[in-house]
Amino acid sequence: MANVGGIAGDHLRSFIERIERLEEEKMALAADIRDVYAEAKGTGFEPKVMRQVIRLRKMDRIERQEQEELFDLYMLALEGTND
Repeated sequence: MANVGGIAGDHLRSFIERIERLEEEKMALAADIRDVYAEAKGTGFEPKVMRQVIRLRKMDRIERQEQEELFDLYMLALEGTND
């Protein structure tokens, strides 16, 4: 292992190459996800709404309820300013 300035070059290279491979996999997965959204859109589903559903499904029930209540409160506040 080559040490330069106290840095183990082989060890660092190993980390960098692993990250590069993972970044490539991430790009491939992102392309696959885009393809699924395009396929869903082709069958009549709305990708924007699907993304919202996925975001909400990641939340636990209580967090989702809090978000919905806050959203409703904001909408009510905005309706009050349309006078």
